[in-house]
Amino acid sequence: MSGAAGRVRAFRLPGRHGYAAEFSPYLPGRLACAAAQYYGIAGCGTLAVLEQNEAGICLFRSFDWNDGLFDVTWSENNEHVLVTASGDGSLQIWDTAKPTGPLQVYKEHTQEVYSVDWSQTRGEQFVVSGSWDQTAKLWDPAVGQSLCTFKGHEGIIYSTIWSPHIPGCFASASGDQTLRIWDVKTPGVKIVIPAHQAEILSCDWCKYDENLLVTGAVDCSLKGWDLRNVRQPVFTLFGHSYAVRRVKFSPFHATLLASCSYDFTVRFWDFSKPSPLLETVEHHTEFTCGLDLSLHIPGQTSDYWTLNLLHTGWTCASLLSREVADCAWDELVKIYTPSCLAVPV
Repeated sequence: MSGAAGRVRAFRLPGRHGYAAEFSPYLPGRLACAAAQYYGIAGCGTLAVLEQNEAGICLFRSFDWNDGLFDVTWSENNEHVLVTASGDGSLQIWDTAKPTGPLQVYKEHTQEVYSVDWSQTRGEQFVVSGSWDQTAKLWDPAVGQSLCTFKGHEGIIYSTIWSPHIPGCFASASGDQTLRIWDVKTPGVKIVIPAHQAEILSCDWCKYDENLLVTGAVDCSLKGWDLRNVRQPVFTLFGHSYAVRRVKFSPFHATLLASCSYDFTVRFWDFSKPSPLLETVEHHTEFTCGLDLSLHIPGQTSDYWTLNLLHTGWTCASLLSREVADCAWDELVKIYTPSCLAVPV
């Protein structure tokens, strides 16, 4: 299936090229976008916090930084707080209730920070960052310096993602063609997976299986990895014609995931089906870099714990019209429901 999604809401960020889009885990309709001037090669960056209302998408807050912003993550314990990753090697903590500038700036990486993620397991509040300096760093947002630096990658780290299941465990994907699993309680790498014969630009954890991850790479493919046996991928998905820039597992369905690419498209997949490609959305005219699937069900005043309710027995058939957000270098942020998510999968 190919073409544009049904109802699409769009917001333009003039002179800014989108790198990451993330829905708030707390507030339905609120979305953060990290963007950069001049395609991230030079110039400044902007964190745009957007709100949906009946009229469309409006700008709720906008924060500027003196270098490009390449990723953004929401706090899991404060609905107003976000963290961004910048081209100058720093992380910024922002508070939408205090729109004067960053609350804190952490500058320890020696090159661009391309990835940042806030831990999702209960009982801990950690941030992990990944950089072109080939290191990942662990941060406590309440402490002014990193707690630990993780070394081992031999190329740029493009993606760092916390496990939603295992406290203190995160994955990293790199230009050295490996996916690595780390435990903050131990100094060295836990698992090294030679996942592609190309740079890996993105990874994500399945929300329903603590052993399953997906990678997306410059070889145009997505691959699934079971940590109990990493010799071969459990699935390989082909369809993109250029590098896969970002991959995201669905929060609502164990075998459904989405990917965006330098081929300007967003694709939706169900790796359990004989024909796994469900839909291709083509509504950007430049590299599509940011992608997220909302935890919220439109029209329901749910919160972050919607995800936990799903684990107690909610069926996919009872959850309709899931929203997706993406952003691209064409200056556009879009929110929509692809047809494959508007009905039970």
